[in-house]
Amino acid sequence: MNERLAAWTEAELGVEGRVLDVVRAPAPVLSTPGGAVDPTSPEVVQLAADLVATMRVSPGCVGLAAPQVGVGATVFCVDVSEHPKTRGHHGTFVLCNAEVVESSRNERAREGCMSVPDLTGDVKRASRLVVRGVLPGTGEHVEVEAVAFEARALQHEIDHCAGLLFLDRVAGAHAVYARQTYL
Repeated sequence: MNERLAAWTEAELGVEGRVLDVVRAPAPVLSTPGGAVDPTSPEVVQLAADLVATMRVSPGCVGLAAPQVGVGATVFCVDVSEHPKTRGHHGTFVLCNAEVVESSRNERAREGCMSVPDLTGDVKRASRLVVRGVLPGTGEHVEVEAVAFEARALQHEIDHCAGLLFLDRVAGAHAVYARQTYL
């Protein structure tokens, strides 16, 4: 685990996260690329804490990007540590201005999204990747090496920041499904 990522907590940033409403497709903010941010600005630090707080109260949520809460910015959080498909993870972390710098071994798997709550889809994504980004608050540049489910979650959130939904990545209508509801 990357210790610099694990060091990120709301307490260390000195802000308390607020739970925000999640925007649903076809909201325009979801199809518009987010802008780069100053990770040390108080607004971005607050947004980072808000994203984590919102993710934590949302059942089954393993990541959340700024556009999903109506903010056109390149900021997202990820935490796949409790998901049954997780093979390796870095705990809860937030990245600003992130980009994939290396990827390999594409695999197809089912994805869902809080902004598209009624559908899932089969999406082909890299199963290993390296993402470069900046930590909120400190402005420290980091590289995250992720595999399997965490790699998929990172790509999903980076797509949100680029104005893309998982529906933009499916092979076609045959790869989209109604979300199963379990009682």
